[in-house]
Amino acid sequence: MSSVLITGFPGFLAKNIICELRQQKVFSTIYVLVLPAQLVKADEVIQEISKDNFNDQKVVIVEGDITLPNAGMEIGIIEQLKEEVKYVWHLAAVYDLAVPKDIAWKVNVHGTDTFNQVVVQFPHLKRYMYFSTAYVAGKREGVLYETELIRPSGFKNHYEETKFEAELLVEHLKEKIPVTIVRPGIVRGNSITGETIKFDGPYFFVNMISNLKKLPIIPYLGKSTSFINVVPSDYITKAAIYCSLSEEAVSKTVHLTDPNPYPVEEIYRAFVKELTGKYPKGRIPLSLAKVSVSLSSIRKFLQVEKETLDYLTWQSSFDTTNSDSILSKGNINCPDFIESIPSMIRFYNEHKADKTFHIPIK
Repeated sequence: MSSVLITGFPGFLAKNIICELRQQKVFSTIYVLVLPAQLVKADEVIQEISKDNFNDQKVVIVEGDITLPNAGMEIGIIEQLKEEVKYVWHLAAVYDLAVPKDIAWKVNVHGTDTFNQVVVQFPHLKRYMYFSTAYVAGKREGVLYETELIRPSGFKNHYEETKFEAELLVEHLKEKIPVTIVRPGIVRGNSITGETIKFDGPYFFVNMISNLKKLPIIPYLGKSTSFINVVPSDYITKAAIYCSLSEEAVSKTVHLTDPNPYPVEEIYRAFVKELTGKYPKGRIPLSLAKVSVSLSSIRKFLQVEKETLDYLTWQSSFDTTNSDSILSKGNINCPDFIESIPSMIRFYNEHKADKTFHIPIK
């Protein structure tokens, strides 16, 4: 078996991918690039992972920082990795919709550029897996194709913008090394257990509903005909691993999105019913909701980032031609969102009082 290098550890997706790789016994050694400030946490997560008894597969910490020259790694370590590693996964990024532009640019764009310069030196590379996002489309609407990387007229936030710029950098590598670009939809917890490590993305709506559930009624926010594309972490994990080992995925960009998404209002309705036992009634104008969450005090009370509301009226759908072709051979399908909402909300209710699960709202 060969070795793999993974960035973004001890993040949730990186942890899940490592657990699945170990279960499938894909690699003998899994190297994880870890920021100095995250070393203790990373060691704790490795101890947790090691309880699965796959003792013949090592998880080894490599201290580094993708924003520094040579990704912050010592030359001797890089030389060792160049000899051993055949697969590289780049997940490290700032995923916050409300991230300031300078921080997003430093990590997502400059960090990816710096890490790319390291990856192209690996002489035995069989695959470079880069995690982008389906939302590199920015404000473009309509059908969004896997084969396109078109600069939009604008972006809804700095996260989208910097992930677009970073994907451009990786796209250029397709002519040099075997690359697969993964564009996930909005990621939620495990479809069966509901497990996640932070309540962001669709959980902002869950936060809002939970904090308003004592009201006599909970209204819809405006009137939306848009669809929302949310995918569970276990689907992302299995689908991405399958793509990493598929020759068909070389030089491809794949949308790991829900091929059968639900309308925003249907998901919102299901959330309200699961959290409160009743259905939403009435509507408040979306413009009023946006004005309300522009106030810091209301955002903090509701535990909602104001950027979340921009996705309620975004009219788009994601082409999944590449991913369908590849994943059908592995019989990997995206679980139904509505069917797994009970487990999602059950996990949320069990952990909503734990502040470590919540994103600090500014």
